[in-house]
Amino acid sequence: MLVLAACSSAPVQERPAPPSKPAAPAVKPPDKGDPQARFDAALTQLKGGDRGGAEQAFLSLTQDFPQFPGPWVNLGIIYAKSNRVAPAIDALGHATQLDPNNVIAWNWLGILNRQAGYYDRAKLAYERGLQAAPDDAMTHRNYAILLDAYLKQPQAAIEQYKQYQSLTPKEDLAVTAWVAALEAQVGPTTPPAAAATPANAPTAPAPTSQQTP
Repeated sequence: MLVLAACSSAPVQERPAPPSKPAAPAVKPPDKGDPQARFDAALTQLKGGDRGGAEQAFLSLTQDFPQFPGPWVNLGIIYAKSNRVAPAIDALGHATQLDPNNVIAWNWLGILNRQAGYYDRAKLAYERGLQAAPDDAMTHRNYAILLDAYLKQPQAAIEQYKQYQSLTPKEDLAVTAWVAALEAQVGPTTPPAAAATPANAPTAPAPTSQQTP
């Protein structure tokens, strides 16, 4: 009985588990290549006239490296030049989210929104571009065109045209003519008429003329 009792109280051995299979090796992500080299190759295609190939290359870059603004900007410009306004605005808008100081993207957004009739959005885009790059001549010029021909703000347009002229080494004769026409339209600024001075009152010195900055 002691033996049986001892035997019956012996620990039950579990069936040994089969040997585990070796862990599968981790899947190596595909090599997407050097983003700068791919970007340069896409630019070469674009400059060589292969717009279709460049478009596919930049699109692929936005998918493989979505964190870089450059491919989005160039893809947006390609869309814009082929009259695909909505996808162009989307691509360029994405670029400005990645890089709020990208004046090229803001300038194109101004152009596209102006063409689409969204003048307030165009104005905001140009202003954001000039905040990022106050000395960008083409943004001043395009903003002036918006103010001149679409928003009908001649004085503000003159200021932007003159900013553009001050930033370009060679005179833009078309802009010079536009400024002259606007200044003729606005006319010179005249001071308000002075009230009649009583005969015995002291005469105040004449105010000096000031130009609005």
